[in-house]
Amino acid sequence: MNDGGAKPGVDEVHVLWISEGMSCDGDSVSVTAAMQPSIEEVVLGLVPGLPKVHLHNKVLAVETGEDFVAPFRRAAHGDLGPYVLVIEGSIPNENINGEGYWTSFGNDEQGQPIPVNRWIDQLAPRAWAVVAIGTCATYGGIHAMAGNPTGCMGLADYLGWDFRSAGGIPIVNVPGCPVQPDNFTETLTWLLHQAAGLAPMIPLDEQLRPTWLFGKTVHEGCDRAGYYEQADFARDYNSPKCQVRIGCWGPVVNCNVTKRGWMGGIGGCPNVGGICIGCTMPGFPDKFMPFMDEPPGGTLSVALVSMYGPLIRTLRGITNRTANKETKWRHNRPELTSGYDPRWTAH
Repeated sequence: MNDGGAKPGVDEVHVLWISEGMSCDGDSVSVTAAMQPSIEEVVLGLVPGLPKVHLHNKVLAVETGEDFVAPFRRAAHGDLGPYVLVIEGSIPNENINGEGYWTSFGNDEQGQPIPVNRWIDQLAPRAWAVVAIGTCATYGGIHAMAGNPTGCMGLADYLGWDFRSAGGIPIVNVPGCPVQPDNFTETLTWLLHQAAGLAPMIPLDEQLRPTWLFGKTVHEGCDRAGYYEQADFARDYNSPKCQVRIGCWGPVVNCNVTKRGWMGGIGGCPNVGGICIGCTMPGFPDKFMPFMDEPPGGTLSVALVSMYGPLIRTLRGITNRTANKETKWRHNRPELTSGYDPRWTAH
């Protein structure tokens, strides 16, 4: 029997991916577009140093029915080698499900659906690492917003924020609605290198997000940020200027999409004219609604920037016009007016 704990230097790892949480499978679909690295490169061993990877994901699997569920059952019984457990979708509160269940994965010996929560209870403690993919799994997301009937929550709310896997690793949260594909494959690659003994403990922030991916705000990487500094704001969605006044939360949201883009460096919400609605944040969506309205803090910050922004813009305009002209000594007249000093010329 194997308890799922991997020691440094393992050469084979299973990735058990359950997307039967409350979700739309958008994160699984998104990851098929990853390029840095692609999921194919991870599975086919084309990334140097990775252990051999066995991926079990229903969107990408060729197995169906009980053949697909079999490795999950083996892991639950402690009969599967080291594995990374990936959870997609928010976790419902099965203590308030009445006489039914909220969501399930596979059937038990009596043919009854097995709630996802039971799988998490069995698999998470044995997993070498546990990853929550997408905002639903990380913080609850859309399904956990005010007024929901399911009592949904994120994985850390369910397992506890102090949870540690069999590999001694906290839950790793990779939020996004859906997840930015390269953010996930890069995080998975770090964990696999860590399992192989080739990487240190993955660095996470207080919200359990990888620090190198979520350490900066959308605004800090946004091409529109210079307009904000000059108090030059968009009034509609056709403008290339800063979108804070039409609902963008970029200055306070931890996300790298403006730097990374979506696929191959292209796309990403503000990059293509959309506003940031805070989908990588624990407070999403409730604390960012109503969408399309100017953020509450934006009113004050815009007012302060508006005091000096126009002046800065005017002064820079003057400098721009000055620097946008050639110097006066470049001419085709007979005299030299460049200021050349011939004192070093031999006589």
